[in-house]
Amino acid sequence: MALAFSLNITCDSHKFTRTNHSLPTTPTSLSLSNQPPPTTTTTFPSITAPHISTKWRTSVSFFPSFLNKKTKSKDELKRELLDAIAPLDRGADASPEDQERVDQIARELEGINAVKEPLKSELLNGKWELLYTTSRSILQPQRPKFLRPNGKIYQSINADTLRAQNMETWPYFNQVTADLVPLSSRRVAVKFDTFKIAGLIPIKAPGRARGELEITYLDEEIRISRGDRGNLFILKMVDRSYRVPS
Repeated sequence: MALAFSLNITCDSHKFTRTNHSLPTTPTSLSLSNQPPPTTTTTFPSITAPHISTKWRTSVSFFPSFLNKKTKSKDELKRELLDAIAPLDRGADASPEDQERVDQIARELEGINAVKEPLKSELLNGKWELLYTTSRSILQPQRPKFLRPNGKIYQSINADTLRAQNMETWPYFNQVTADLVPLSSRRVAVKFDTFKIAGLIPIKAPGRARGELEITYLDEEIRISRGDRGNLFILKMVDRSYRVPS
């Protein structure tokens, strides 16, 4: 990247005066007085040097602006993310502008993700509460609010056995379990096997009930995942000791 700067130089203008002592070309007489001989004066025009400044201009930085921008810490980004999603009812009340802002903060966190192989990390184990998603199949925004899932929604994962469980609470208490098939160190295919209506009535999941999930950020408190249909999921850890039933 080219760096531009300017230098101005200043100098006071000066007038130079030269005095010539002249003698008459044809002397006519000798004077015994002590008066000096006549003089002639030649004046030169003013000379102005280019403007010089002894200080570098500061209007143009020597460094690109992004180097001067303060990088937010992980904790600052997490607080900003939680503050952004707090009033959005898990995403059901999010406007397109809200979704864009949440996605931007999530991407900043994903950019500093320290857990490069989340499927091998013990931080993945336990019960996670869903705080925000863009999935309409989960949020059901087309329904009246009293018919939506109003209670907390959980997702639990056993990283060692590659099992997962999604659980709704009030008012439906539905559940579904799934096998996780690793596609990479942070991406899995999700194959649902059993639904439980009201948490009691088991129903075998149809073969088409499957998808993919990529874990893009993971720490002790927050997990960010992205589905194969472009949906964003943000969850917080609530119970690290919980195990998905076999």
